[in-house]
Amino acid sequence: MKKLSIDIETYSDVDLAKAGVYRYASSAAFEILLVGVSVDDGPVRVYDLAQGEALPEALVAALVSDDVEKWAYNASFERVCLSAWLRRHRPGLLRPSAASAAVPVWLGSSAAAADAFLSPASWRCSRVWGAMLGLPLSLAGIGAALRLDAQKLSEGRALVRFFCVPCKATKVNGMRTRNLPQDAPEKWAAFQAYNARDVEAEQAIQQRLAAFPVPAKLWQEYALDQVINDRGIEVDRTLAARAIALDAAARQELLGRMQALTGLQNPNSVAQLKSWLAAQGAPMASLAKKDVERALADAKEPVKAVLSLRLALAKSSVKKYQAMEASVSPDGRARGMFQFYGAPRTGRWSGRIIQLQNLRRNSLEDLAGARALVRAGDAAAVRARFGAIPEVLSQLVRTAFVPRPGCTFVVADFSSIEARVLAELAGEAWRKQVFADGGDIYCAAAERMFGVKVEKHGAHAELRQKGKIAELALGYGGSVGALKAMGALDLGLSEAELPALVDAWRAANPHIVAYWQAVDGAVKRAVGEHVDSRVGALVFGWRRGWLFIQLPSGRRLAYAAPALGVNAFGGTSVTYLGVGRTRKWERIESYGAKFVENIVQGISLDILAEAMQRLENAGISIVAHIHDEIIAEAEKGTDARAVCDLMAETPKWMPGLALRAEGYACPWYQKE
Repeated sequence: MKKLSIDIETYSDVDLAKAGVYRYASSAAFEILLVGVSVDDGPVRVYDLAQGEALPEALVAALVSDDVEKWAYNASFERVCLSAWLRRHRPGLLRPSAASAAVPVWLGSSAAAADAFLSPASWRCSRVWGAMLGLPLSLAGIGAALRLDAQKLSEGRALVRFFCVPCKATKVNGMRTRNLPQDAPEKWAAFQAYNARDVEAEQAIQQRLAAFPVPAKLWQEYALDQVINDRGIEVDRTLAARAIALDAAARQELLGRMQALTGLQNPNSVAQLKSWLAAQGAPMASLAKKDVERALADAKEPVKAVLSLRLALAKSSVKKYQAMEASVSPDGRARGMFQFYGAPRTGRWSGRIIQLQNLRRNSLEDLAGARALVRAGDAAAVRARFGAIPEVLSQLVRTAFVPRPGCTFVVADFSSIEARVLAELAGEAWRKQVFADGGDIYCAAAERMFGVKVEKHGAHAELRQKGKIAELALGYGGSVGALKAMGALDLGLSEAELPALVDAWRAANPHIVAYWQAVDGAVKRAVGEHVDSRVGALVFGWRRGWLFIQLPSGRRLAYAAPALGVNAFGGTSVTYLGVGRTRKWERIESYGAKFVENIVQGISLDILAEAMQRLENAGISIVAHIHDEIIAEAEKGTDARAVCDLMAETPKWMPGLALRAEGYACPWYQKE
């Protein structure tokens, strides 16, 4: 036995979508119902565990062996669920392998072998394979995109709802709260067929994509991702629970004040509030945050007070705390927060469940004081010292993540990594020199754009903000619209000066502008002529219906079914099939600067992934990563500078790149 293809069907009383697979599988009610499996690409066999059938011991042994490859679609689900099943039914078999033992798997204060997860070293995920080629992330989506003969059965969703989640007790169903096989034998037979078809669909994906194998290095990165997800990050459950309670009380108070001011039964209703505002002579087409903030500038009482209360009520910080409560495992750690290759066009991670990628930035000076008062549930003291409770809770979200007892967090973040990569690729010498000298790129950009000396807190300091907004908005072909989207108008820039800002930035960065054009030409040659072409360290080519862009690391970005067309301006454009803004598989139009954005972000990912592996090899345990930042759980006294230096080592495949990482130690997660 060398290979297993696996799909399982499960039951739990925990909401999988809200809580994630780790919390889902930790429930006492969790069980595996069906196991569909193919051995060495042979016929699919379904084992009916729900009706007493046992898995053969050879299969059980294969699950814990790193010598047998295990394949599944979204393999982390199968691996975590089977780990939970083994802990319950075969605790003596679940032991850390050499691969997993090298990186500790923290479960509370114990790393006991009986509590370990199955080593990810021998697991392979077909979803990752598809994502590597720019395909949809769902099994049904990839099956449709590849036009497979064996596709996921459409009736499966209804069967999953019937057998895999609790049901509402009714007189018709005999007041049962769960549907068992004997309650609907015909549906159960269809459910078994659905389970077998999922294995067949997964095998069909492997066969269809065999011409584009996943590099071994990518599987190593996937294994590390799984280890980090298994390890999890500890949640201060007291802080989260008190935050939810304080928020509920604060919201009731705010609603009461709005009711008193407006006389509305439900002032949180958009329709009711719009009618009230119109009656006050202050009509508003939208109550979105930015529109309310703009209206506040000229509003008079009582409209001003009501809009201020509206903003306070709109704070969404409590949703993060609720997600923490829903997803935290019994040992207090939140797991499964990161999806490997969640962004198919670049390969970047996506956030899941709590969504650490979009946490509010903290600016409170006394975080410790605010945390202490919230943990004590002292609403009056929080309000007296720090102001509105929703705002305080919003700023404390990061601090709800804490290291395990006896440890500290070390937070390390790459400095301007995308700007550095772009400068290196395009050969923009002055930018490279700024980074090599440890300079401020925003000041330097403003100096090049406006021809005067700019200092952050000195001469022409006001120009630094223009340099910053230009740097953030214009590196990938953006123009006036990009500046607006980045908040240029909110920062005091006038619309009239935006075109000149675009022109000044492009004039200061001629090599980057030329690089957009060079990449555009290379893509069009690859797609139109099916010939390989180079731009610096990049290789552009067409293979079997895909456009590939090989990065300096050797990894390739992929675009399915590329074609040449005509854009809105009458010029030649490149299109490809992908999941677009509508979340549907559709044709997407792109251009040189947009491909450059994908390239830069892809290279930035490769640098981060390599740095993460280097840190883990040095014994630094990563518990989370957010964009270009890592959070490590380390012994107290760990030198943050040493961690940053290790993180910022220049990769061998991009030797001219000047990297820098900044970091600090902290007792809970925060932005310093």
